[in-house]
Amino acid sequence: MRPNREMIRPYQRPPFEEVLSAWKKLLKERGFSTDIVWILEENLCFENDPGAPAGVKLGFQTRFSPNPPDAAKTTYHHFAEMDARLAFYRLGQNERRSICIQLCDPWFEPKNEADGYIRHDEWLASFYPGGNEEIEEVTDENRWRERVIRGRPLSAVDFCMTLSALRELKAHGRVLTPDERFGLKILRSMQEI
Repeated sequence: MRPNREMIRPYQRPPFEEVLSAWKKLLKERGFSTDIVWILEENLCFENDPGAPAGVKLGFQTRFSPNPPDAAKTTYHHFAEMDARLAFYRLGQNERRSICIQLCDPWFEPKNEADGYIRHDEWLASFYPGGNEEIEEVTDENRWRERVIRGRPLSAVDFCMTLSALRELKAHGRVLTPDERFGLKILRSMQEI
């Protein structure tokens, strides 16, 4: 008989609202806005900038790939099912709002206060409040289309949720495998004939 998975976990993921409350409390303590704009991978906008570290600067957009209103909660619930450290990560600020993203991967496990992460091991979660950096909201479609997608260094934000995975969660109750996505493409193309 297999042991109950919940019994062997050394942590307990609380409801989203509890984690969000703790996150907002930390932001307030650090003097940051608790007015949060949650973003996903498609909202990230890396652009070439020779003056920036690693030659790229990070901005964000919400105009060209808007997120569903419950994206943050759905992302949390999906990540909460994984046995990997979840991170609430603040990229910076824009117009007195905190620009935040949820991340999840074992890559975050060794991260601690020296790296800027506040650990909540009882939740297998970490908070990265970041600094006072102003992050630009990209509203020019040409800049969005010409953003850097490949060929940039790996960073923490590479472990985030995608809009397509979020849509799959809502439609199918889980993220699809590559084979299932391919099968759906074939079915859709056959319906168009």
